[in-house]
Amino acid sequence: MNRITATYDIESPLGVDHAATVLAGEQSTGTFTRLAAETDELRERSAARIESLTITGSSPNPSLPSRKSGPAYERGTVTISWSLDNFGVSLPSLFSTLAGNLFELAELSAIRLLDIGLPKEFALAHPGPQFGADGTRELMGGHEGPVIGTIIKPSVGLSPSETAELVQTLIEAGIDFIKDDELQANGPHCPFEERLKLVSRVINLHAEKTGKRVMYAFNITDEIDQMWRNLDLLQEHDGICAMVCMNSVGLTGLRAVRDRSPMIVHGHRAGWGLFSRSPDIGISFTAFQKLWRLAGADHLHVNGLASKFTESDEVVAQSARSVQQPVCEGDGPQHLAMPVYSSGQTVWQIDPARRLLGNDDFIFCAGGGIMSHPSGIGAGVIALRQAAAAAKEGVDIEMYAANAPELKSALETFKKPSIDL
Repeated sequence: MNRITATYDIESPLGVDHAATVLAGEQSTGTFTRLAAETDELRERSAARIESLTITGSSPNPSLPSRKSGPAYERGTVTISWSLDNFGVSLPSLFSTLAGNLFELAELSAIRLLDIGLPKEFALAHPGPQFGADGTRELMGGHEGPVIGTIIKPSVGLSPSETAELVQTLIEAGIDFIKDDELQANGPHCPFEERLKLVSRVINLHAEKTGKRVMYAFNITDEIDQMWRNLDLLQEHDGICAMVCMNSVGLTGLRAVRDRSPMIVHGHRAGWGLFSRSPDIGISFTAFQKLWRLAGADHLHVNGLASKFTESDEVVAQSARSVQQPVCEGDGPQHLAMPVYSSGQTVWQIDPARRLLGNDDFIFCAGGGIMSHPSGIGAGVIALRQAAAAAKEGVDIEMYAANAPELKSALETFKKPSIDL
């Protein structure tokens, strides 16, 4: 069936059935009153349909402020569908339909987009990830195992030369992947072009000497024309990865980078809490990541287990798995991406991170988990590799550490987190 579906968790003082009808009308052929032009034939062709509806509960109070009130606020899950003919395969138009005015409807005292179902026409119409996990490994020279990475810290304040010095230390320590912080793009204190020039010199010299190319995700986030110029500069310096803050540039900006980029697009979800933190309004990662993948992100941040952020481990696990699942229904392109774990990660989280995926196709970014190792940055990288080896071999990490001094020291340094999976 050539239709798009969206599943929402909604609450209403007027009943879920009525609210779903209003929602479907608002996001297709209807408005606050019946129109003469809204004929039966037009509605049959273009109106949104309620495909399913399940009541899940009721509350005496609204979850969100609402201009309308009632004796109770009924909650339920509803799936709505639209004909593909309403908006074709346009990602911006799709987003306006799935997450537009419906979030403001007075009939709703809670609304959260849980998931979307897309026909294969969407996968065929959009480029999707250019490299994904396999391409990432190939560009790194056939890298095996999880990609061990880190973030430039302090986030801001370092000059281009100081950044390059830190990169030199990290690559000598054996790191696989380094990324700019999302706060560092093209500031006056650390301009993009100068940072790119000095950091690339360090990385390229190391690659010439050792044959290993460390992947550096340079933050190109900016206006579209400047991001294109940044991509051109990256090519001139043999860059292989461009980082984009996806919520800052939007789906159109992300697609503009993908269409112009001969390199990996590293998708950072800075600002994600705006969409995800409340259980009563927003968008789930499961839904949004499909749009980012269609627009061309090769890597997608999914938070980390037992992290410093608010998301539960269950949500992180679901997010990580989702980017390795087909983006659309049917037999179209799968457009698989590579999950990126980050935020408060240490040697303790590698095994559960791997187990929940069942593979090594992920990037594991640790800042303090590397740089705060008591024996130095090199030992921090080695400890993470040892933790990854223990996970792959199915050996308890503390038992493995008996013959791995760097790992043993890391386990003693970093408190064992409570991971709820």
